Amino acid sequence: MTLFWVVFLLFEGRSVALESTQASTVSQRCMDDTNNFLWEIKQDRPKEYAVLMYDAFGKMGSNVEGGNANQPGLLKECRSARGPTFSGQYCQVFLRQGTVQYFVGICVPDSCGEADVEMLVLYGNLHTDQMSLIPPLPPILLNQSSQEMIMTHCLSNTSAPDASDVTCLFVCCVMVAIPLAATVFTAIMRWQRSREVSPTAESSRLNTGLNLYGTLKTNGSSNSEINSNTFEENGNDSTSHTALCLPRSCVYRCLQVFSLQTTSQGVFNTSSTIPGGGYSSLHGIRVLSLLWIMCGHSAQFSVINNLDNYKNWKKTVERNPLYVLTMSGPVFLAVDTFLLLGGLLSARSLLGSIDRAEDKLSPSVVADYLFKRIKRIQPLHLFIMCLTIGLISLVQWGPYWFPFIDTMMDCKTYWWANLLLISNLLPVHEICIPWTWYLSLDFQCYATTPLLVYFYRLNRGVFTVVAGGLLLMTTVSSVVITALLQLPVFQPSTLTSENYVLYYYVKPYTRYGPFLIGILTGIYLTTKKEQLLKTKWQAALGWFCCLSVMAVLVGLAYILRETPAATSVPHALYQGLHRPLWALAVTWIILACEEGYGGFIKSLLSLGFWVPLSNISFACYLTHPVFILLYIGLQETPIHYSDINFMYLFLGHVVLTLAVSYVLTVLVEKPYLLLRWSTE
Repeated sequence: MTLFWVVFLLFEGRSVALESTQASTVSQRCMDDTNNFLWEIKQDRPKEYAVLMYDAFGKMGSNVEGGNANQPGLLKECRSARGPTFSGQYCQVFLRQGTVQYFVGICVPDSCGEADVEMLVLYGNLHTDQMSLIPPLPPILLNQSSQEMIMTHCLSNTSAPDASDVTCLFVCCVMVAIPLAATVFTAIMRWQRSREVSPTAESSRLNTGLNLYGTLKTNGSSNSEINSNTFEENGNDSTSHTALCLPRSCVYRCLQVFSLQTTSQGVFNTSSTIPGGGYSSLHGIRVLSLLWIMCGHSAQFSVINNLDNYKNWKKTVERNPLYVLTMSGPVFLAVDTFLLLGGLLSARSLLGSIDRAEDKLSPSVVADYLFKRIKRIQPLHLFIMCLTIGLISLVQWGPYWFPFIDTMMDCKTYWWANLLLISNLLPVHEICIPWTWYLSLDFQCYATTPLLVYFYRLNRGVFTVVAGGLLLMTTVSSVVITALLQLPVFQPSTLTSENYVLYYYVKPYTRYGPFLIGILTGIYLTTKKEQLLKTKWQAALGWFCCLSVMAVLVGLAYILRETPAATSVPHALYQGLHRPLWALAVTWIILACEEGYGGFIKSLLSLGFWVPLSNISFACYLTHPVFILLYIGLQETPIHYSDINFMYLFLGHVVLTLAVSYVLTVLVEKPYLLLRWSTE
């Protein structure tokens, strides 16, 4: 019905009116091509291009009551239309009708610009005594009948990468080409050595530091030690590096480090004990938290704009605790778990560096500690940033890409914030690659560890005051911000609360609590002289409190899910306390497992199955949103929510993420972990 009236009313006398009424506002070529298209439609046997354009227009579908208000049409069908002097161009007209916002996809000649399309739509809407160009949703479905145009957006039929896009793609190619070239070099070296009965003096000189199998030696470290994947937050630190080398042999050593023969070793290791001993349960905690985040993102990104039954989803999922693993559940708690692990392992790493430096916390130790972290996260982080920028320019996106395009294009303006790891301090709509806010937050928290360790070694009383003050500060900040801005506490509600992310969710002063608790836990576990738990009743009481706190925090998230209309004490208290309380509950799980009171939970979390997944978890975190956005951005029709659909969607994202993350781990991430420059 919609498309019939679009064509009928435009043709019946309106094409002439365009010439007389809007000659000054619609370009002449657009007007001529539109009239030709409308004239062709009137024929008994219209040409194929006109039929395709006609068919590509968006139409009102069923289940508008359930949230299916968007009318996307068919983008590819529109673009396939080839007229005598023009091609089909797909445009989106964004409208507001009462409280409902939606878009309609229309197919117009590519000679029409966005301003032309907007005038065509407005011209139709001015004739209230007839059906408009884009008729409003019928009164039986919506009381408000008047429409308000928000904007018009036409998708280009061609992609045109600019200089920054080309540069980013070039950087990605170089970062991948270097380890591939190093792999070929290493293979050739091994082949040559295998042909030699005994190495010549010259080859021995050139290949100093390479053993008989072409693998790297480091100051007495074994090969297994070199390739063991260090378990820090997001793979925090690595003590494996190249040996001290002479300038004449450094090139050969670096190529060796970048080769797949070196970087691929240890990734599939299933030993659940991390280098340095202990903490075997952290592998399972990390992977389960990552899967929770991936599941939440799989639902979250689709729910934002791409469901044809959004209202049904809210009724089914948002209020049901059985959906705790989707966006309806407090997925943000998994992020707090990662912050806890980051604090724990950062403290362990720094204390280990101090021990190796003869018990001195010197500036050089702190500088080396921070540099290792930057070396750990930035190569893959910058690779993903460049890859995403390049994909934006190359991929022909569908009608559901529009919510992400402006955010992604901010990379060309605010890329420096990612480089400096301060992107979370920018307004959220300016963050380049939105999900990388966590890396900036994590590094900012990470940089506070040396100060706390310094106070711990200086005076325990001062340390207690400083740590307690920081924990109080982050709690009070969360309470005050939530109360003043009337923020929600539950993720789905944040879709209508920009202030939640802008002033609360990504800021260090509201998210520092779990990381601080992690630092305290790491210091305790590293320096303890005896076990904290001595009897089974202590362990039983601890497990009861731990599981009760977790259940209460998840349950309260559902109870307080609605955005408060006024200042709400329960919302404010929950927002200020739930993160440190969750971190304390996870801390108990780690402590109980370490001290022998973990039972079957420790057995589950310490399974060797988790270890390879943990080794590539950092790459998984960075790459999984790319697959989700690609999937959504290439869709031409909305996704229908059902449990089975989203289960398959989640599993598909997981499989693709694991495969690509392994490749990126060995090609981009691990070489820089193993690399250390020295001319001694």
